[in-house]
Amino acid sequence: MTDPTGEKRLVLVVEDEPMIADAVAARLRAEGFGAITAPDGPSALERAAATRPDLVVLDVMLPGLDGLEVCRRLQALHPGLPVLMLTARDDETDLLVGLAVGADDYMTKPFSMRELVARVHVLLRRMERAETAARAASPEAALHLGALRIDRSQRRVQLDADEVHLTPTEFDLLVCLASRPRTVLSREQLLAEVWDWVDASGTRTVDSHVKALRRKLGAEWIRTVHGVGYALEAPS
Repeated sequence: MTDPTGEKRLVLVVEDEPMIADAVAARLRAEGFGAITAPDGPSALERAAATRPDLVVLDVMLPGLDGLEVCRRLQALHPGLPVLMLTARDDETDLLVGLAVGADDYMTKPFSMRELVARVHVLLRRMERAETAARAASPEAALHLGALRIDRSQRRVQLDADEVHLTPTEFDLLVCLASRPRTVLSREQLLAEVWDWVDASGTRTVDSHVKALRRKLGAEWIRTVHGVGYALEAPS
């Protein structure tokens, strides 16, 4: 996969198990990406600073610095850098913490290499689409709902004049919901529009991101319709 200049998209794979790191990097190269690896947290930060990757595949359990701290520092240095987190545990609390520090998506081990590559493609396509939309949007195109203001041109969110810091995925999810306020959007619709997924296998991903978004905006902003989906509404 290449960027608009024709250069290969570069993926940094941060994984302390050499067999997994090498296998992921080899598969990404076979799919047309550039791929480099790092075996621990400190070297991941060094290589990210030196190479400016387009995306990071990041294991949670790492020596030196764990993946959550690495993700937090990466987002501070390179805001908006897409991060696909790998975790050995399918624990919702851990997943929400990962999303809170800036991860865009997550996969639990063991994972399908085919699905990992598909997720990488999706994240990079979404990043390109978001950049194009931000360039095309005018300040007048900001979305307003009650005390909530969403500036699509600068990808900034304010609530009662306070800045709300969102990950790229959280921002895209919020824009999707805010574009049709008070309308219930199904998990399948959100998967298709925000994640570019054509099947319903990732509904838990939607639920986890909605919970992360609620933690930042306030639970009362997003209404759950059980068995259907979610709607963005200004609190009464």
